[in-house]
Amino acid sequence: MSLNQNPLYAAPDDWRAYSGVLSRRVFAFLLDYIIIALLCIPAAIILFFLSIVTLGLGFFLYPALYVIVAGIYFGLTVGGSGQASLGMRAMGVSMMRVDGQRIDFLTAIVHLALFWILNSVLTPLVLLAGLFTERSRLLHDLLIGTVTVRAL
Repeated sequence: MSLNQNPLYAAPDDWRAYSGVLSRRVFAFLLDYIIIALLCIPAAIILFFLSIVTLGLGFFLYPALYVIVAGIYFGLTVGGSGQASLGMRAMGVSMMRVDGQRIDFLTAIVHLALFWILNSVLTPLVLLAGLFTERSRLLHDLLIGTVTVRAL
């Protein structure tokens, strides 16, 4: 079973495409946030020199540095050609929209923002939704119209 790369291809109906996706998403989440933490180191160094050039104005971005790096990371990876972040690729899953369109940069950013908002409000319940929904979709997947499938 492989995913068709045709942009008009809708999400698969085969149950095997969603088998074990929820646990793989959890591990992909952990890998992605380790990668983002590592990416924050060079970003902080670049921001330091940018702050010197801007006479200290760049220092105001330090509190939001993690959010900015995570947004750019997920926007470029999930919204890119692979439709998966590095952690998702390592765990063998990818994300697609239910209507078959490709996930763009903005949709990836909105997906990330909704995940953070819903996770801060409904902390463990976000993952519990995947146990009871069709295709193991989480709450923010349902709101945006995305689905995570195994990339075999």
